[in-house]
Amino acid sequence: MAGSEDAPTRHQQQNEKEEPRHEMTEELNEYSRYLLEKMRQLESKNDTLRSLNYQMETEIQMSERIKLKQEQEIKRLKRELEKLKTPPLLVGTVSDIIDEERAVVKISNGNSFLVRVSSGLDGLDVGSRVAMNQQNLSIVEVLPSTYSTLIRHSEVIEDTNVDFSQIGGLKEQIRELRETVELPLTRPELFEKVGIEPPQGVLLYGPPGTGKTLLAKAVAHSTRATFVRIVGSELVQKYIGEGARLVRELFELARENAPSIVFIDELDAVGAKRYESTTGDREVQRTLMQLLAELDGFEPRGDVKVIAATNRPDILDPALLRPGRFDRIIEVPMPDEGARAEILRIHTRNMNISGDVNFERLAKLTEGANGADLRMIAIEAGMFAIRQEREYVTHRDFEMAIEKVKSGSSPSSYPEGMFA
Repeated sequence: MAGSEDAPTRHQQQNEKEEPRHEMTEELNEYSRYLLEKMRQLESKNDTLRSLNYQMETEIQMSERIKLKQEQEIKRLKRELEKLKTPPLLVGTVSDIIDEERAVVKISNGNSFLVRVSSGLDGLDVGSRVAMNQQNLSIVEVLPSTYSTLIRHSEVIEDTNVDFSQIGGLKEQIRELRETVELPLTRPELFEKVGIEPPQGVLLYGPPGTGKTLLAKAVAHSTRATFVRIVGSELVQKYIGEGARLVRELFELARENAPSIVFIDELDAVGAKRYESTTGDREVQRTLMQLLAELDGFEPRGDVKVIAATNRPDILDPALLRPGRFDRIIEVPMPDEGARAEILRIHTRNMNISGDVNFERLAKLTEGANGADLRMIAIEAGMFAIRQEREYVTHRDFEMAIEKVKSGSSPSSYPEGMFA
């Protein structure tokens, strides 16, 4: 009996021992889960910090690159600022070289100075363009040779878009111009076989708007020559020798681009008759003398032809008109009735005109009109058609255009003008 009473007691004691052990295991499991969760949180936070660290490193690298660029920009601006602080240099032309250390330089106002030459300068020669220090006028740099701004910006056209088919009523003038300018450039062997020198220059004279410039452009197109155009008044300069230098550079430019045609418009601005006059007129005469020297001087012009145009041939200097300078003097007159009809057909070849347009009748109505007037008449006729929302131009449109151009034009100074 005593043994049966002891058995439950031992079992109870064993259970009492296992219960604390089970509770400890639960606590350990709960703590493990806590630690795992804590580790996951730490790992997540670590990933976040790593990402933030990578982002910060990237931003630092970008900031460093931006800083480097800003430092380079600051250095560049400082260099520019130093350049702007330096005084400008004078530009002159070497007229004589005394020795290795001294030279005579002429500046734009005509004054000449004996200046020092900096050591180590190469390419210094008579005629070189140089830069000089303003304080002691010493030569510090040899500039590359170039043409003046006026000559460099003159109208230089490699190939004009004007041909003889766009010029009406000037068949005889076209023939003489082609014989004088085109044949020597395209077929020089003809002159060699005959044994004569080809003509050198052509002078076109006549009222304004009669096609003198068009003739020069057309012959340049037919010969595939470079067309160099300049107005005579642009060669007139203030300081002594400047105009002559422009003339010399103009022909140098033409020789470099040969075969070429030099077209001098409004020749009377620089080629008027020479008289005893003021200092300003004497400078114009110096420019004229340089032009005469270029036309038939010692240096051959080669494949360079000269065409000049003027409205006042009566005031030109006789030295310009003698043979050897302008071998052909061609008058470009006001168009007659047949020429006016032909010019109107040329200006309307691309227009959509009706069948009732009679160019012969229109030519009779435009008595005294020049080529420029006829071109404006064609444009105004098209404007009348556009105003009435038509796609074609009628004879009545041309009649109204003639009346408008007559009433809106200024009186002509020529006796054969529309308002004589």
